[in-house]
Amino acid sequence: MSGDGRQGDHRRSRVGVVGGGLAGQAAALALADAGAHVVLLEARARLGGVAGSFRRGDLDVDTGQHVFLRCCTAYRRFLHRIGAEHLVTLQDRLDIAVRSPTRSARLRRSTLPAPLHLAGALLRYGHLSPRERLGLVRAALALGRVDRDDPAVDAVSFGAWLAAHGQGARAVDVLWDVVGIATLNARAQDASLALAATVFQLGLLDRADAGDIGWATAPLGALHDDAAHRALTAAGVEIRRSTKVAGLRRAGGAWLIETGAGEETAVDRVVVAVPPAAAVRILPAGTVQDDLGTTPIVNVHVVYDRRVLAEPFVAGVDSPVQWVFDRTAQSGAAAVFGPAAQYLAVSLSAANDLLPRTAQELREHFVPALAALLPAARDARVLESFVTREPHATFRGAPGQAARRSGPRTAHPGLYLAGAWTATGWPATMEGAVRSGAHAAEALLQTDRVDVEVPA
Repeated sequence: MSGDGRQGDHRRSRVGVVGGGLAGQAAALALADAGAHVVLLEARARLGGVAGSFRRGDLDVDTGQHVFLRCCTAYRRFLHRIGAEHLVTLQDRLDIAVRSPTRSARLRRSTLPAPLHLAGALLRYGHLSPRERLGLVRAALALGRVDRDDPAVDAVSFGAWLAAHGQGARAVDVLWDVVGIATLNARAQDASLALAATVFQLGLLDRADAGDIGWATAPLGALHDDAAHRALTAAGVEIRRSTKVAGLRRAGGAWLIETGAGEETAVDRVVVAVPPAAAVRILPAGTVQDDLGTTPIVNVHVVYDRRVLAEPFVAGVDSPVQWVFDRTAQSGAAAVFGPAAQYLAVSLSAANDLLPRTAQELREHFVPALAALLPAARDARVLESFVTREPHATFRGAPGQAARRSGPRTAHPGLYLAGAWTATGWPATMEGAVRSGAHAAEALLQTDRVDVEVPA
């Protein structure tokens, strides 16, 4: 609320939000809560962006395998705001099963304070030799001291830093990339040290419980489409789905949002919360530069006639399989394939080399790899398998990315930016997306000196 009594001025504002993903939703809710009349325009028929779901026959399929950590405070507040907290679960204590075809290990934190909470897990980590495990502890402590806000740090690759701190290829493959590739959508040698330090410091090193993993217990669409739609509507947001924005132009003191149907919507201010390539297409020339690049994610979905994985997820090493998630309950697979069936999704980040492969090639490669990783799958029958792809899943978190990420403000009065690709300091995660929307709303509301809380 305004500290100088000017909230009444802002209540007359009409704000357009372009993009119905998490960034656009977070911005729209914050603006509506501050009293603005918000119009949200989304090109797809559903909300949620890349963190949504769709129907494949009678099966609910998520567009990607999204998890969050206890340290993701903005996203967790967002879940509370849209009334979806009951649709997620959160580990009591970080616990990751890491399997190879020949052995299994666990990364489980203790009850000791940070950073000692991970020392035991690292020293017992069976995929590395005792000497390599000691090296892990030393490197982790050094990573905790990296200044992630230093531009010189952002210019360095995470892989180069690990090599300089005694981490060989084996340690990178079976530990650092297990966490890094899933959160950064990049292998260590291709990732910014600043982004990697953000992930490991905030997620694993600063607080003992920060890295506890959470995930949705329902299809993502139930959270980021259904629940979000209800919350937005209750807040007074006017939602226009299946409305593709073709461009923006300034007309006097207003912005005109042009849609593909040839219509225009006049607003006082506008938040553009779409991927950078789409932003370049609709924004005035020169507002942003689409030079971050993107990185794909591929998912291989396999339905077995019986349970082959007893845990909600497992990480793979010495295998083409990166992460495997049990999606049986969330997808409704029991109603489709029978109560004994299990539906697994193999999530493959930084999947540039996999993107050109056909679905048949991917199935022939990953179904045997799953059987090698999960012994119970060797005798199980595959009832169905299919592949989904997100060719432009995230921005490329390469060294030097920070200087190319736009802030929420632009050179144009009344025009603001949001999206996980903007300058949040976070990689392309649900947390980063929600933070970006809150930052854009804050920047816009400051124009009328109306305050909105931005999660720390």
